[in-house]
Amino acid sequence: MGRVTAPNPVIPVPPADLPRTLGELRAAGHRYRTVKQELRDNLIARMRTGADRFPGIVGYEDTVLPEVERALLAGHDLVLLGERGQGKTRLIRSLAALLDEWTPVIAGSVLNEHPMHPLTPASRAQVAEAGDDLPVGWLHRSMRYGEKLATPDTSVGDLIGDVDPIRIAEGRTLGDPETIHFGLVPRTNRGIFAVNELPDLAERIQVALLNVLEERDIQVRGYQLRLPLDLLLVASANPDDYTNRGRIITPLKDRFGAEIRTHYPVELELELALIRQEADLVAEVPEHVLEVLARFARAVRESPSVDPRSGVSARFAIAAAETVAAAALRRASLLATGSDDEVARPEAPVARIGDAVSVTSTLRGKVEFESGEEGREIEILAHLLRTATAETFRARLAGLDLSGFTDLVAEGTVIETGELVGSADLLRQVGTVPGLAKVLDRLGMGDAPIPAEAAAGVEFVLEGLHLTRRLGKDVTESGRTVYGDRG
Repeated sequence: MGRVTAPNPVIPVPPADLPRTLGELRAAGHRYRTVKQELRDNLIARMRTGADRFPGIVGYEDTVLPEVERALLAGHDLVLLGERGQGKTRLIRSLAALLDEWTPVIAGSVLNEHPMHPLTPASRAQVAEAGDDLPVGWLHRSMRYGEKLATPDTSVGDLIGDVDPIRIAEGRTLGDPETIHFGLVPRTNRGIFAVNELPDLAERIQVALLNVLEERDIQVRGYQLRLPLDLLLVASANPDDYTNRGRIITPLKDRFGAEIRTHYPVELELELALIRQEADLVAEVPEHVLEVLARFARAVRESPSVDPRSGVSARFAIAAAETVAAAALRRASLLATGSDDEVARPEAPVARIGDAVSVTSTLRGKVEFESGEEGREIEILAHLLRTATAETFRARLAGLDLSGFTDLVAEGTVIETGELVGSADLLRQVGTVPGLAKVLDRLGMGDAPIPAEAAAGVEFVLEGLHLTRRLGKDVTESGRTVYGDRG
């Protein structure tokens, strides 16, 4: 559930005062620790200081994160089980923040070997020859995380490594470790390696990970390299794949020390917090509209018409909020106001409840429906959206006197709104309505809302009164919505 990062991240530069040779490293009192010891020590330190241990993770404080912490303290490799869009990858990536900011490596080592703990014969020989003058490089924790999305075409060479034919052609023998081109897993030595959607990895490829998890060595092309890799291996999987289709081989499941179940936000406020944190909104989306979208996502998730094995990603609600904001920006841009002698100025882009209607068609591809519901997808989503709107209306405006609005239409007034109806036009139709100030205050718009915010509040009241059967509603051929007396 994280945002997309820059394609070319800047590699941090090590501080100038770090030791540059093995002798300086020893003189500085550096102590070698394995990755799991490093993660354990840093996790404990953050616990003692009260620092944020998993930045950006919402809704797991009392459920998933304690289990993750226990796994890390125990030194266990772990599998995160959960439906799509539950933040598994986001959580896995956050583990890298628990590594030391900088760690020493043998300069030029492909396997990030520690100067005090060389692995390959070539590095051991280099340490023996150079002694305390051995050059030391420094690796930032951002470079100590590796990740692979498991796909059917993933090979053993991708993950573990393969014989490099060029090095063979140069005259090296097949048994020489220097002939190996190492894959992603050994290249993440002394770091964290993640396999996303592990069940999608072919079973014969999963076998290649057995030695990595238990014996901590690797095998390439029939001969064994005794390279005791130092890493934390983390995987993610969909529980349907994991438990029903049985596509993770039993020996591999047995080698993971912890199996942790993730979940969608258990409370409405957590769903809202996730939307606020992750959505990239190009216009203002009032809190009551965000609440409707959060309730909508939860209703879709719980609907018997939706396949529960697939789940409804948290990205559904995030994308819905972004779509609604885009609809508001589009309206504001199209309804630019101004006269011939005045520079055209678009009205402030503020989302209204009517803007949410478009998400039922644009986001239906994010939902897997039961087979018997084919052809009814938009109808089902529209019904759930209306239900979420009515629930939010009751929760936000319960107990308020809204007779000013019903009296207005009872007198024969017809109020027209829609995607391209400007705020000033909508407010002019309504005029001065008793109780509007209290409505806007209850919706969190303060004492002096701008016209676009007031229009958003008015449209929400009109739609809520319609859904609770106190106002009539029609949609014109041009797509505009007309509210009037039910009679």
